[in-house]
Amino acid sequence: MSEEKKKKESEGVSTGRGIGIAEILSLLDKAKELSLEDVEIAAEELTFEILPVVLQAAAPQPTPAAPPAVEKPLELERLTYEPPLETYPGEIAEVQIGATSKEGGTRSRVIKIGGEKAPPFYRFQQPTPWQPVVALDVFGVDILPPLPKTIKEWYKDVLDDRAAWAEKCMKEYGADLVTFHLISTDPSLPNSTPAPEAAKFIDEMLDKISDPFLVGSAGDPVKDLEVFKEVAKVAKGEKLVLASVTIDMDLETSAKLVAENNLDVIALAFLDINQVKELNSKLLDYGVPKTSLITDPSTGGLGYGIEYTFSMMERMRLAGLKGDPSMQIPISCAATNAWAAREAWAKVPEWGPREYRGPIWEAVTGTLGMLAGADLLMMMHPLAAKIVKKAAEILSKHGLKEDWREIPYENWVAMKI
Repeated sequence: MSEEKKKKESEGVSTGRGIGIAEILSLLDKAKELSLEDVEIAAEELTFEILPVVLQAAAPQPTPAAPPAVEKPLELERLTYEPPLETYPGEIAEVQIGATSKEGGTRSRVIKIGGEKAPPFYRFQQPTPWQPVVALDVFGVDILPPLPKTIKEWYKDVLDDRAAWAEKCMKEYGADLVTFHLISTDPSLPNSTPAPEAAKFIDEMLDKISDPFLVGSAGDPVKDLEVFKEVAKVAKGEKLVLASVTIDMDLETSAKLVAENNLDVIALAFLDINQVKELNSKLLDYGVPKTSLITDPSTGGLGYGIEYTFSMMERMRLAGLKGDPSMQIPISCAATNAWAAREAWAKVPEWGPREYRGPIWEAVTGTLGMLAGADLLMMMHPLAAKIVKKAAEILSKHGLKEDWREIPYENWVAMKI
């Protein structure tokens, strides 16, 4: 081999027999990817070295300054509370139950409900015009429904004397008035009480009791109207409450006997706010004065529809305050429906003693109805009635005996009002 070829090979220059080292290194330096095919490498030792990539550390971020320590206050800050006052264009009608001799009746006293110009118990906006009232049930003429034992125990000495039963409800148990339920007039019963006989019973109660009361029907749209016609004859001018008139009755005739005989009436719907509106509107159109009408949307007891009842009553009251004439009517709540719940009366020791469980079940139902806007609470158990009356008294107070600043409300768990 000539000296020139040896020199070129030593310098890595191709001599025609292959690629020199210098060219390979140059190509490798320029290549992004290396792919070898059909390559034979003749070498005593081959070494590959992969150089690590050195990452440059980012500059450290400055540590944020710690927030200044909040100094713990030595005492709670006292703020002034401004209640959200709102003006309502509507007003709930005021209904008087009972009429004295000066008013054409024979009752020793009267009871008034309704008259609200604001939502229930908004004392910061308007004092409660009339405290919600409680009517305890008395069953006549001579048939008793299957009452729970926890209720019968309270009346066991007067179950055969309806007048004494009514007096016990009002004088001993503190009810505002009573409802005489004429359930024996139900035409489906074998010995249904005729309408004139039922009216005679009401006439006797008017003589024996000087307080106003309600007259309950059996729930038959035809027979109930017959009974109300006869009752209107003996109770003319007394402002007793006929309970109840429903959408499937002869509304024009019902309205006429209420208006002409100076009576009050409960319009009973069945958990349908559109039916409430329709029924109230028709009775008003047929001549029932707004001051003689009470509306009952029906009550689902605690655990059996109370949420829907509460929502309906609340909507009715707000609609009346906003100006809907068909909703500017005092509301009745049948808290007695709580006893339809087996939790109120069933003998299950794990649920607690029935003598307390039942009345509490009814009391909660009545209290919820009252908070939604009910003015008249129809109840059965004396203890439940007492609880609801006490709640109504507290909620209706025009002011507190103590100044709020003197009440340790910070310790709300143990405080007593």
